[in-house]
Amino acid sequence: MSFKKFDFPESPIQIIEHPLLAQKQVILKVKRDDLLHPHIAGNKWRKLKYNLIAMQQQNKSAFITFSGPFSNHLYAASMACKLFALEGHAIVRGPHLDIHNPTIRMARACGVQLHTVDRATYRLRHNDDYLMELQQRFAHCHIIPEGGSNQQALVGVQELANSLPKSDYVMCATGSGGTLAGLINASSGTTSVIGIAVLKQAEYLIDEIIRLAPKAKQKSNWQLMCDFHDGGYGKFSTALWQFCKMMKKDCKLPLEPIYTGKLFYALWQLLEQDFFAPGSHITAIHTGGLQGLDGLRYRQLITN
Repeated sequence: MSFKKFDFPESPIQIIEHPLLAQKQVILKVKRDDLLHPHIAGNKWRKLKYNLIAMQQQNKSAFITFSGPFSNHLYAASMACKLFALEGHAIVRGPHLDIHNPTIRMARACGVQLHTVDRATYRLRHNDDYLMELQQRFAHCHIIPEGGSNQQALVGVQELANSLPKSDYVMCATGSGGTLAGLINASSGTTSVIGIAVLKQAEYLIDEIIRLAPKAKQKSNWQLMCDFHDGGYGKFSTALWQFCKMMKKDCKLPLEPIYTGKLFYALWQLLEQDFFAPGSHITAIHTGGLQGLDGLRYRQLITN
């Protein structure tokens, strides 16, 4: 069985130039995983890749996953269905489906079968009994968790980690914890790995990261910073959005304010606080998600 169709060329590294970086004598490189593939960008593809391989190895003919209605994961999974002619199902947090939502429109156009559930049912997405019942109902499907974060995902993130330049710090935005767990797994003791939590009260993710990557319990070279969520998941301030626009204009780095914007906004605040010693080399992971800007425009949360 060949899996070469799932291989894409590695994404590029961009060196960022900015007066604050020069002032603090810090080198910042960005792993542009938003450019990993023209249609399935960033960590969502890293996580999906080995789930799709596992699906084929288990002789499953389809997959089923979970997502919110504006999810980057849903977008990536839908595009994978279109590109690789796969059958895909998504359990979408509802209870109602807005067919004008650009992410939902794209998923339907790609042929993904959407199953809406109420919020109480959606909260069962990690429940073993519910998952067993779901597996019986969709016996031909490989189950992929919300966000794609599982052991298969960590193999994809390992590939990302192996492609990074030698750094004193590696930083990423953290939603479900899978990307951070994979980076911790692959990190050397000389590199500090920092996750910037994008949701409020995210300390619970530390246990999830250790569950995904047991090595993390013995490692002391990583941390999850939980004070840069800017209001919580899906929320952002005017100041953060203005920062995103500044980074695109001045540094040629496109960002969105839900994930990558919070990462770089936090990084800039840490620079101003002299968190990084002069001479430090930082690699920040651009995990993609730029198509999420369409959803923010649709909801009139941004205007340009």
